[in-house]
Amino acid sequence: MKVLVTGGDGVLGSNLVRELLSRNYEVSVLLEAGKESPTLDGLNIKRFHGNILNADDLNKAFEGNEVVIHGAASTSVFPARNPIVNKVNIDGTQNMIDAALKHEVKRFIFVGTANSFGFGDDNEPGKEGNPYKSIKYGLDYMDSKRYAQEKVLKAVKDFDLPALVVNPTFMIGPYDSKPSSGAMVLAIHNGKVPGYTTGGKNYVAVKDAATAIANATTMGKIGECYILGNVNLTYQEAFQTIANAIGAKAPTRKLSSFMVKTYGSINSLFAKVFKYYPAVTKELAIISCEKHYYSPEKARKEIGLPQTPIEIAIKECYTWFEENNYLDNK
Repeated sequence: MKVLVTGGDGVLGSNLVRELLSRNYEVSVLLEAGKESPTLDGLNIKRFHGNILNADDLNKAFEGNEVVIHGAASTSVFPARNPIVNKVNIDGTQNMIDAALKHEVKRFIFVGTANSFGFGDDNEPGKEGNPYKSIKYGLDYMDSKRYAQEKVLKAVKDFDLPALVVNPTFMIGPYDSKPSSGAMVLAIHNGKVPGYTTGGKNYVAVKDAATAIANATTMGKIGECYILGNVNLTYQEAFQTIANAIGAKAPTRKLSSFMVKTYGSINSLFAKVFKYYPAVTKELAIISCEKHYYSPEKARKEIGLPQTPIEIAIKECYTWFEENNYLDNK
């Protein structure tokens, strides 16, 4: 099977490409022009360089591929309203849909986000089909991913696009070169987490997400969405789990929601004035005080989503950081 992956050099993409290769698929990757992709070095893949906003670039990359997995996206959350995020995530996805229809691919897999469905709590975790709640945060990243997902599902109904959607939660694992989600692991290692907030979220091993997406090349139902998650943890539980896995000390101070939200608002203001990208924004501070819990049951049943203990994923993430000189000397 010939498969094209966009966003193949991110933490998910780097694991996904390896999973596809392990199944003897012929893998092509569309990479951003001029960008280095060290996590893909040495792999037997075909590389295209271009932009999902350029139809000609897509036509070259799509040629001859049976399955397309669209994972490329802008994940920027600052500023909260950002035309570039909308252009990449919405217009780029429309271009991908158009190319998939033009080249008559056999399956199109859109990598969305679990946030596109309403989140839940301990008693009733969020699931596929829940009404979208995250519009209240005013983040173009979340809103654009939801809108892009709707475009994919509309194309299924209107044009018989053979597509389905996968919606990962918070992924942890190796090959996190940015780093992205692994920044939390590094922060715990370096003792730079001052405390924990009152919220929580769902975590999944990135290798499990990659396995489920690879499964979705032949499994799953067209027009359906699948939340790729595993365990729901409060931030206190998550930080303690990370600390135990890497031999570090977990933060013990509970941060009040008022203090966290105030800090986020001030940090966002200063970031605008002094032109830097803040680690904590007003919107992220609000989110950190809420529980964003999800159930991955549908993905377990229909596309074989594994459930690797998150401790293993944390250790794999940490080991990769260690082997690639990301750890500061303490």
